[in-house]
Amino acid sequence: MLKERWNDVEGGFHPASAPDYLPEEKLREVQLRRLRVVVKRAYDNVELIRTRMQEKGMAPEDIKQLSDVAHLPFTTKLDLRDTYPFGLFASPMSDIVRLHASSGTTGKPIVVAYTREDLEVWAEVMTRTFASCGLHRGDVVQNAFGYGLFTGGLGAHYGAESLGATVIPVSGGNTERQLMVMKDFSVTAMCATPSYFTHIIERAHDMGMDMRDLPLHTGIFGAEPWSDAMRAHIEEGAGIKAYDIYGLSEIIGPGVASECAEQNGLHVFEDHFYPEIIDPETGEPLPDGEEGELVLTTLSKQAMPIIRYRTRDITRIIPETCACGRTTRRFRRVGRRSDDMFIIRGVNVFPSQVEAALLQVEGTLPHYQIILTRENGLDQMAVEVEVTPEVFSDKVRALEDVRAALAKAIEHIVGIRVGLRLVEPRTIARSEGKAKRVIDNRSL
Repeated sequence: MLKERWNDVEGGFHPASAPDYLPEEKLREVQLRRLRVVVKRAYDNVELIRTRMQEKGMAPEDIKQLSDVAHLPFTTKLDLRDTYPFGLFASPMSDIVRLHASSGTTGKPIVVAYTREDLEVWAEVMTRTFASCGLHRGDVVQNAFGYGLFTGGLGAHYGAESLGATVIPVSGGNTERQLMVMKDFSVTAMCATPSYFTHIIERAHDMGMDMRDLPLHTGIFGAEPWSDAMRAHIEEGAGIKAYDIYGLSEIIGPGVASECAEQNGLHVFEDHFYPEIIDPETGEPLPDGEEGELVLTTLSKQAMPIIRYRTRDITRIIPETCACGRTTRRFRRVGRRSDDMFIIRGVNVFPSQVEAALLQVEGTLPHYQIILTRENGLDQMAVEVEVTPEVFSDKVRALEDVRAALAKAIEHIVGIRVGLRLVEPRTIARSEGKAKRVIDNRSL
C-alpha cells in the first residue's frame, strides 16, 4: 500500500496510530511517566487542584504507580464554571494559542485553553481517529460539526488535514447546500452529529436524491449519545459505514476515543487520556467490565491539565482484547448520561431507551421528543414520534397498529406505559447540532 494511502482498516496501520498498538507494559510505563508530570504541573500551577490534593494529604511525589490515580481528587463541570475564565489554566497567557468555550446557555461558559503543543496532540489523536475509521489521504471530508467556540469543527478539521484528506469546512446547517456540496465535490466522508445526519438523509429523500448513489462511504458521528438502532438506520439510509467517536471540550474536544473497523467499542487514546470507571454514587473505582461513570485524566495537556474529570457518561470498559489488534482499552458506546436520566414514577429513564424502542417499530422515524408534565401531583410522560408519510396518510388502522406496537416496545424497554402522539414527518423541530430530546415542564 502506498504510504499516503495508509489507514488502519485496509491493511497495516497508519504510522500515527503506532501508540494504539504498544505492548501493554510499555503503554503503562508511558502513562505513569506522563501522569507524574501532569499531576506535578497541575499542583504547581492550579490553585484548586493544589488545595484539594493538600486537603487529602497528597503531594505529586505520592504518585508511585498508576493505581494511585484513584487517590486524586475529582474535577467536575462545576469546577470549570466556578473558576471561569482562567482559574484552571496551568500556562501563562503568553503560551496560550487557542481558546474554546461552551455556549453558557445553562450558566457560565466553560473555557478551555490550548498551547501549541496541545494543538499538535489534538491533531494527532484526530488523525488516529480518522485512520481507525478507514480514512486516508485522498478522501474528501465534509465537516458539518460546528466551527467557532465549539471544539467539534476545528478538532475534526485539523485532524483530517493532518491525515492528508481534503477538508470542506461547511459547518452545520443549510441542509440543501450540504447535499449540493456532497454531490458536486464527490465527498467520501462526513462528520456530523448523528441526529443532524438523519435530517440530511430525510432531506435528500425529499429532493429525490438517493444518498447511496453518492461516493460517500464513511460517516464520523459524535457529540451526542446515539443507539445501535440509529447506526443501522443511518447505514441503510446513506449506504455508508457509521462510526462513533467520543470527546469532550473539558478534556480536549473530539479525539478522546474512537471506534475501529470492528465497530465494537471505542478505543481510548490511552497514551494521552487515562480512563477509569467509577460508581457514580460512591465515587469508588470499578473493575473493567462493570458499568459506571467514565472518569478521564489528561496525561499530556499543558495549558489546562484535568485530573479525574467526571464525564457523567455511563459506560463500561470492555475487558476482552479487540480483534483489530489494538492494545488500548475500549469502552462501550455511550448510550446515556447520568445527568440526562430522568425519573418518572420511580423509574430511571434515558432518552436512548425510547430511541431504541421506536426504531424497532416499522413505520416510525428517528425523530422524537419526550415531554414531561405533572398532573394532580403525578408525573406524566408523553412521547411525540414522527411516522413515515405512508403510515400517516394511510387509514386509521395503520396508525393504530403503529401506536400499539410502539407502546408495547417502549413499555418493554422502559418499564412503564407512556402517552404517545404520532405526528407527520417534519413536525418536530430539527437541530443542526445536538438534538433536544426532553422537555421537562414539571417545575412549571
